[in-house]
Amino acid sequence: MSVLRRWRRGTLVGGALIPLVLMLAAAPGAASSRRPAPAGLRYRAQAAPEDEPREGGESGEILAAAQMRAAIRTAPATSVSSAAFRAALTQARALGQAGGAWQEVTSIPYNSDAVAYRDPVWSNSSGGAGLVSGRATGIAFDRGAVYLATADGGVWKTTNRGRSWRPVFDNQVKLSIGAISVNPADHSIWVGTGEANTNFEAYNGAGIYRSADGGASWRLVGNRLDQSLVSRLTFDGTGNVYAATGRGLLKRRTTDLTSPWSVVLKPDPNPTNSPYRTSFMTDVRVRPGTHGRVVLAALAWRGGTLPTDTQYNGFYRSTDAGAHWTRLTLTGDLAGATDVGRTTFAFSAAGNRLYAVVESTETIALKGVYRSTSGDPAGPWQLVADSDKLARSGSALALSGGEPGQQAWYNQDIVVDPNDLSHLYLGLEEVFETANSGGQWSTIGPYWNFPFPCWSFDPAEDTCPDTTHPDQHALGISEGTLWVGNDGGAYRHPVPAVGKVQWSNLNATLRTLQYYYAGIGRVAGGDNIWGGMQDNGVSLLKPGASQMVSPFGGDGGDVIIDPNNGDRAVNEYVYLAMARTENGGRSPRGTINSYTDISPSCLDPLQQIPGCDPNPRFIAPFAADLHDIDHWVAGGQFVWDNQDKGWSTTCTPAACDWKNVHDTGGTISAIAASGRVTYAAWCSPGNNACGPGLTGFTSGIDTNYGGAWHTVHSPVLPNRVPTAVTIDPGDPAHVYATYGAFNRRWIPDAGVGHVFESSDGGATWRDLSGNLPDIPVNDVVLWKGRLVVGTDIGVFATPLSHLGTWSRLGSGLPNASANDLVISPGRDYLLAATHGRGLWKIAS
Repeated sequence: MSVLRRWRRGTLVGGALIPLVLMLAAAPGAASSRRPAPAGLRYRAQAAPEDEPREGGESGEILAAAQMRAAIRTAPATSVSSAAFRAALTQARALGQAGGAWQEVTSIPYNSDAVAYRDPVWSNSSGGAGLVSGRATGIAFDRGAVYLATADGGVWKTTNRGRSWRPVFDNQVKLSIGAISVNPADHSIWVGTGEANTNFEAYNGAGIYRSADGGASWRLVGNRLDQSLVSRLTFDGTGNVYAATGRGLLKRRTTDLTSPWSVVLKPDPNPTNSPYRTSFMTDVRVRPGTHGRVVLAALAWRGGTLPTDTQYNGFYRSTDAGAHWTRLTLTGDLAGATDVGRTTFAFSAAGNRLYAVVESTETIALKGVYRSTSGDPAGPWQLVADSDKLARSGSALALSGGEPGQQAWYNQDIVVDPNDLSHLYLGLEEVFETANSGGQWSTIGPYWNFPFPCWSFDPAEDTCPDTTHPDQHALGISEGTLWVGNDGGAYRHPVPAVGKVQWSNLNATLRTLQYYYAGIGRVAGGDNIWGGMQDNGVSLLKPGASQMVSPFGGDGGDVIIDPNNGDRAVNEYVYLAMARTENGGRSPRGTINSYTDISPSCLDPLQQIPGCDPNPRFIAPFAADLHDIDHWVAGGQFVWDNQDKGWSTTCTPAACDWKNVHDTGGTISAIAASGRVTYAAWCSPGNNACGPGLTGFTSGIDTNYGGAWHTVHSPVLPNRVPTAVTIDPGDPAHVYATYGAFNRRWIPDAGVGHVFESSDGGATWRDLSGNLPDIPVNDVVLWKGRLVVGTDIGVFATPLSHLGTWSRLGSGLPNASANDLVISPGRDYLLAATHGRGLWKIAS
């Protein structure tokens, strides 16, 4: 995941002209395009479960995003069985269907470099990533076909080198993919569900699947692998497959598809049942030329500084095809290392050389890239790259004030040229290449182009070659071509072009954007549709356009759109860092400031006002009044009211229109206003992740209905994260609230129900969940005589005349999480923002 990564030659901050490399985030889960914070601005470490290390900086942002999304699915617990998702999907498929067909809205390319949208502060346009899509996590090749695994969008296939893609995994239990591989023996495709990048914005999986017909159909292999996260699937050439998972190393015969997987390596007994240290295997490789006898595996959770945290971390080897394992005593430059974290291996084609990229559990960043010249996993290991060396290789991240490998816990991969054991590629935030075994490195996939002399806002003067999106998760070589998967989708590079920045963009038809929120406003010819998403900023789809554009870079969060003027928008970076525009974010060649910062957050990277909000969520909520588009409310720890200033709202350290009207003492997760009545749903303890697993987790709803602020109390409401509040436009006392996570069947002390109604301003509540599947509910709206909810497995509706009798709404919607529901200004269609498959709409 990244943050708003950008670099500008100079920006006025605090009265001084300083270089601005602003961290504005994208992920969870892990990250978004970002730039380092201006001098004097630092992000504080985020609260984490008690047994988890506290990380700050960009990694802290990514972890905060991850924990926020995890909390919605698990709090007050830290994890939930994948059986809960399967049970919910079974319930959903048994329901009837109401309404027509869903239509994909984001079916056109998304251009992150549109010329007319180059705001000098808030846009990343001209950075060089070009067309972008959502996070890609794995790549596999088979007889001219390429398969791309994505974080929350399933598996996609191309047979024409990425010019066009099609989804081939849409109807499975989970679309979160951690690993993909092809068995050379029979050309079957194997997919491990559950993204293992430890960002927690990713979803757990529901097992490992196999397709024998090029992705046309899939079959679960063995047991379901509860709470699975899969880092790698590796075949040994003798009929066995290994799976590196978050719960140990697994093995089975490739021809046995029904019996349970065998756990062959799980050295950590984990007596405290920590969900963070459970023999987390980050890689498994079979040494070529050993007929499957020598197998290498890496074990490490991303962090931990106590001896008990890392006592099982390290490299493990089997010399008898996985029957027995030895933890290796490393030699050379890794001798005595006690901070070996996430590790990825790469053997040369003949197995006579081995490389490893290693994260440090102490710094949560790159420890180094190492070479074993003999191919022996014990070494001696030689350090061939570290952050400093990579910084001197032409790294744009380093030139922007960052450090290569600062997110090595989240994004890393390495691959060796099958025809040259000295030629390899390294994926961190950027793509690096060496042709001499690590003696010298070149940055062939820069973070962005902003720091280079070739860059200009003006395309007539910009001579930089296009680069890739930041944050690399997957590398693969096939037929003389390097393929990479990152937070912006997929790109390819010719292997013979050594040391050159030479990329083909493959995202024109890859539709895996990961939305948090969306909004709609009328303009001439139709509607402007806006949406904030993970690591790809805020998209704008104009009527009749052939491409979407990106006026606002980095991570995109919540939005307010004037329903009668779709060029007027409030966009969020992260942590309630809000900016408003009245011209649709247009800034041709960076000539005007189209956005004005209006944030009351202490974590705004540009400013902090007196009395600022100390505790907004990573993606914090705000909303316009149902009856007054100029009246806005926003939520961090405090409830903020803009005092009806609308698009004239300003907020600077000298004067701010936002007024702090209430302190919830927690972290606001949902907010709504109708007239002078506001409802703010929150969770605690006071940390912007809502603390899944933290002692004393509580949640509640505060309101000023009746005149004074107070917390509503009801034994009906569950103790989970409140995800949405919707007020009846005709009666401010009539309100609906939704909750995430699962019922107490799956999570002790979580309560029961997901959708609730109050007709007396929150004094009393009733549960409307009825036959709704037990699944996290993310949003609720009133539309065409129905109550409609967006969930982690689709959209459901119940008639207002028969509340609690739920049906699946519409057909054709992929099995992706529906995070936000938006009614069009004319109320003629409903928009669903999914986290992994873009935007979809339905008319009835």
